[in-house]
Amino acid sequence: MRTFDFLGRLSRAFQDYPSLSRIIVVSTISGGGLIAYAEANTYNGSRGHIAHADAITSNGAHGIASSEAVPKKKKVVLLGTGWAGMSFLKDLNNPSYEVEVVSPRNFFVFTPLLPSVTCGKVEARSIVEPIRNIIRKKNVDISFSEAECVKIDPQNKKIYCRATVNSKLKGEEEFAVDYDYLIIAVGAQVNTFNTPGVEQNCHFLKEVEDAQKIRKNVIESFEKASLPNLSDEERKKILHFVIVGGGPTGVEFAAELYDFVNEDVVKLYPKVREFVKITLLEATDHILNMFDKRITNFAEGKFGRDGIDVKLGSMVTKIDDNEISTKARGNGNTTNTPYGMVLWSTGIGPRPLIKEFMKQIGQGNRRALATDEWLRVEGFDTIYALGDCATINQRKVMEDISEIFKKADKDESGTLTVKEFQEIIDDICERYPQVELYLKSKQVRNIVDLLKEAKGDAAKESIELNIEEFKSALSQVDSQMKNLPATAQVANQQGAYLAKCFNRMEECEKNPEGPARFRGTGRHRFHPFRYRHLGQFAPLGGEQTAAQLPGDWVSIGHSSQWLWYSVYASKQVSWRTRALVVSDWVRRFIFGRDTSGI
Repeated sequence: MRTFDFLGRLSRAFQDYPSLSRIIVVSTISGGGLIAYAEANTYNGSRGHIAHADAITSNGAHGIASSEAVPKKKKVVLLGTGWAGMSFLKDLNNPSYEVEVVSPRNFFVFTPLLPSVTCGKVEARSIVEPIRNIIRKKNVDISFSEAECVKIDPQNKKIYCRATVNSKLKGEEEFAVDYDYLIIAVGAQVNTFNTPGVEQNCHFLKEVEDAQKIRKNVIESFEKASLPNLSDEERKKILHFVIVGGGPTGVEFAAELYDFVNEDVVKLYPKVREFVKITLLEATDHILNMFDKRITNFAEGKFGRDGIDVKLGSMVTKIDDNEISTKARGNGNTTNTPYGMVLWSTGIGPRPLIKEFMKQIGQGNRRALATDEWLRVEGFDTIYALGDCATINQRKVMEDISEIFKKADKDESGTLTVKEFQEIIDDICERYPQVELYLKSKQVRNIVDLLKEAKGDAAKESIELNIEEFKSALSQVDSQMKNLPATAQVANQQGAYLAKCFNRMEECEKNPEGPARFRGTGRHRFHPFRYRHLGQFAPLGGEQTAAQLPGDWVSIGHSSQWLWYSVYASKQVSWRTRALVVSDWVRRFIFGRDTSGI
């Protein structure tokens, strides 16, 4: 009895004070343990309310009359519940905003584990978190509408939405929402490059529904191939799995499928194991191009040893319901190959909403919404875009070179001394991150040494440069400009950054903290967004993973697989999903994958 009383008190303690539950130990078979840390939202008895699409203000709901005029809250509309949107919601803690979330799905998906869902390593429900579970813990006025935004009207600060749930009630399916600030985080869709037959005959892997369809198709393929009335050729066709695209998603799905075949199919479908074939098509010279060459070479070698057919320089030209047509990049030879299932994983493109909005604002020729370094859509101070639907249009040093020179030349002598330049060097490096990348590529210690090199007086401590010499010294700096990758890591950091900006909006209006304005006076309100790369993983099957971490650190093998388990467990957005994912991994180790196809 005392035991039950103790457990009851313990349960109530964790419910009342969730900050107590912060650490989970993910035990590993390889010995020892890995600690995974998760932030918990701390609140003492005061929870943010769950507001529906037709929510009213908390004062009105409780009938509280106030003798003092309450300042009207700024309306923030957030489009999307992906990585960027979720991160913004979790980190926003300024109660002076009224936030309305609009998204066609009422949950967040941990997308890096989607390939694990396709073959039953992880259940779909384990990687989704209802968005209302996230917003109910906030002390911010947040409401949610399950709807799809179909049009953005920036002139009137409105968005137009269409409900995605069938209410079967009288009333307009479309509605408008006003905003003071608009945050666009709708993600992207698969880019088919207008290849004939892709949309009709291929699977994609962007949403949890996609992973469930693939899983069902994989199981049905093995069941169909096990029927007694089929010829061997028909079985080979049914069990030929083709993956188009040698990026992280395609490679990981190929690895998951290979593990499924060798760990479960040999036991459950022993008669058809010999007919299974996995083909990976990549249009360039190597798979995993964004990884270190050591990882690329290892992955290609491992896939070759495992029997996965990697065809490099192979471009898909057409896909019909029976065959996939490819053209070799070198000689142009065309090959038609029968297949059972095709996964298309070749990149992303803008959604229809973003395409239409880009045409409205004069960005119709771009592949993603262009923003400045503060994630504001170019030309709009109150519209932000982040995640896969946007790209930062980093300003070039040479566009502002004359203004930089004037700002540094305080005595207006027409020449720039090292001392004058050092006074603004920090602002330059913060405003133009390509400067540091250029110095690193040139193996120059700092920008002052670069100026001395350009002057030809590297040994002298005091030099002076005129405007033309200054331009010559920095003329190649912009060659190091790079676009950020469209990854969950980037979107997550952008959402957290923007939430921090909104949390400190009033404070930074009074006391700007950003770099100096070279075109104009004063300082920028906030520090610009800076992406910090924390590393990347590429699971290669057989409990082996390639890890590339900052500092040119590369690890490949079983130890990296356990690091992958630990990191992905710690990055789950709630203790519920963390427990489910870890339990799925344990279940798979003990009982194997679930092959029910449900």
